[in-house]
Amino acid sequence: MKQHILVIGAGFGGVWSALSAARLLDQHDRNDVQISVLAPQAELRIRPRFYEPDVHTMAAPLGELFDAVGVKFVKGVADTIDTENKQVTYSDAFGTQGTLRYDRLVLAAGSRVIRPALEGMIEHAFDVDQIEEAMRLEAHIKSLSNLPPSAARNTVVVAGGGFTGIETATEMPARLRAALGNDANIRVVVVDRAPQIAASLGDGIRPSIVEASKELGVEWIVNASVVSVDVGGVTLADGQRIEASTVIWTVGFRASPLTEQVAGTRDPQGRLHVDGHLKVLGHQDVFAAGDTAYAATDTVGNHAAMSCQHAISLGRYAGNNVAADLLGIEPMTYSQPKYVTCLDLGAWGAVYTEGWDRQLKLVGQEAKELKTQINTVWIYPPAADRAAALAAADPSIPVA
Repeated sequence: MKQHILVIGAGFGGVWSALSAARLLDQHDRNDVQISVLAPQAELRIRPRFYEPDVHTMAAPLGELFDAVGVKFVKGVADTIDTENKQVTYSDAFGTQGTLRYDRLVLAAGSRVIRPALEGMIEHAFDVDQIEEAMRLEAHIKSLSNLPPSAARNTVVVAGGGFTGIETATEMPARLRAALGNDANIRVVVVDRAPQIAASLGDGIRPSIVEASKELGVEWIVNASVVSVDVGGVTLADGQRIEASTVIWTVGFRASPLTEQVAGTRDPQGRLHVDGHLKVLGHQDVFAAGDTAYAATDTVGNHAAMSCQHAISLGRYAGNNVAADLLGIEPMTYSQPKYVTCLDLGAWGAVYTEGWDRQLKLVGQEAKELKTQINTVWIYPPAADRAAALAAADPSIPVA
């Protein structure tokens, strides 16, 4: 009977875990190990692009790729993880439950934005976290042209001034004008709790964000927070009211709730602490990759961010090491000391920095060209060619 590597999740961490495990097994001519990926769809959804228009096109099919490298796809949603008996129960599209046993597990179930329990948040706010929500937002924006002109119709409020909030807000003027016409008196407002614009991103990158916001007409309200949302707008903590038909929530990401079913230490975002080989602390058979893993990227105290940049590399190492564990060979220590930031700033351009201290390297259209290359080429899965796909899964390949 074949041994079984089970990967939960078909995001960046899950896809690259499966490919990397297949790569190492192939190198050792081992066909007695089955790799399975359990996920709701056989597609890699390009989540970093969900702030853009035409979001329905931002999913890359995985069926032919998995077939090419010998990975089995199981369509379903993981319900429970039983680490003692080494099995996972799941539900398929019809609600029928099944069970998958494993010898080694890679938990790569990703993360979700957390909407707080504020009045009207569930009923009236949008987000760009999952493709279904991003598509709902896109349909809503297009439908605004059916409404009579008003301040509310023409206004978008983005709650949160972090990475996702900035990319969403700076893209929004173009998206609103595409829906309402170039003459529409549009307004885009970022509401952020921080004391200054882009406080979390640092001094090196902030001037570009300020300049882009000014040029694009994106307003910032800092030292502020949303306390309620309704069909016509938002109310802030200080009582200020902003009339807006479109409110987008971008604050607060947390690892998949499946992490709570694995005993272990977690960081404040719910990510499981892992060792240098990405094995969950306290477990011999469970690894984590992507947004479920709290992993040290270097020896000076930095840890992987919830980003595709880190998820791709984490997946390559986790897949290699889960296979190495079954084969009884030496694993590779996860290392990703290089960190870059490439932030899209809409029609203004983009900004690119290197290092955790975000040293400015490129701005404007030069950075925009790099961002476009990253978003449309680099983060997509390889073609369904066995040799090329396995070669691309080498953990030693730098992601950034």
